[in-house]
Amino acid sequence: MRQYPRNSPQAAAHIIALTVVADGDIDQPELDLLERLGAHDPLGLERHELKDVLDAFCKDVFSSQQLQWADVCPVDECTLAELVGEIEEPTLRIRLLRLCDAPAESEAHVAEGEQVVLAAAADRWGLHREMLRTTDQPPRALALK
Repeated sequence: MRQYPRNSPQAAAHIIALTVVADGDIDQPELDLLERLGAHDPLGLERHELKDVLDAFCKDVFSSQQLQWADVCPVDECTLAELVGEIEEPTLRIRLLRLCDAPAESEAHVAEGEQVVLAAAADRWGLHREMLRTTDQPPRALALK
């Protein structure tokens, strides 16, 4: 698994990539939503750089012997904790949780693998309240900055 510097745009994009593939499939509606939201911009990446991290993550997952597509998440608990642990900056954590939540909810169903990733991030980052919202609020992903 590629490693990126802590709090780097690429480390943040790694978490988005994990969320996108956490349900066992890369769905075009999720990718389209990330594009419409300009998810690369709040991370400080160009469009192609976010796609490059997503592509590299998928290659790493599919080619690694230690990572197994479990029933609920494509990476083991240790790798999940390591990836989430690469993000230490509080503002980046909130921004990233909002970005990850948008594609997970894009299909009106949050898959179990996506739940695992989002819960691991919220737990490690102490952001459980960020994951809660009332139905009359706009989607959090629209307020990324």
